[in-house]
Amino acid sequence: MLTPRETRCRLFLTDWLDIRCILSTIVLVEIVADTNTFLAVALDEPERARIVQLTMGHDLVAPEILPFEIGNALTALMKRGVLQAGEVSTVWDAVQAIPVDLRAVDIKEALGIAVRFGLYAYDAYFLECARTLRLPLLTLDKGMRSVARELAIEVLE
Repeated sequence: MLTPRETRCRLFLTDWLDIRCILSTIVLVEIVADTNTFLAVALDEPERARIVQLTMGHDLVAPEILPFEIGNALTALMKRGVLQAGEVSTVWDAVQAIPVDLRAVDIKEALGIAVRFGLYAYDAYFLECARTLRLPLLTLDKGMRSVARELAIEVLE
């Protein structure tokens, strides 16, 4: 029997794929999306509707570390009791269904951002990706949004 979260994840997959098919010919711009946005959508968090609205018709881009960071976040959520062990792979599948173009980033440049602003390297990878590609950034992290603005990166809210 599916848990309510697993049921929502499966419904999300169907809805998301239907929407992407409809809009596949209308691509306006690429957006760098942070890990927390993928998780918020897959976990049906309150921000989900706004994230889907902001990304509708756009291609998503992220640093190539995205899958590793998502995996780490899912196990952290399980350890904190937010997810049950059986839900981890269901949420993973939901996140993996979201089309995203993974890009390499200059780790040395990202580390410079991390050191300069006192960030985790993982956050700096997303900022460096957006900065280098000159793309807007979508994140739920207020600190990252603040740093992005200081780096003259457009922030979607």
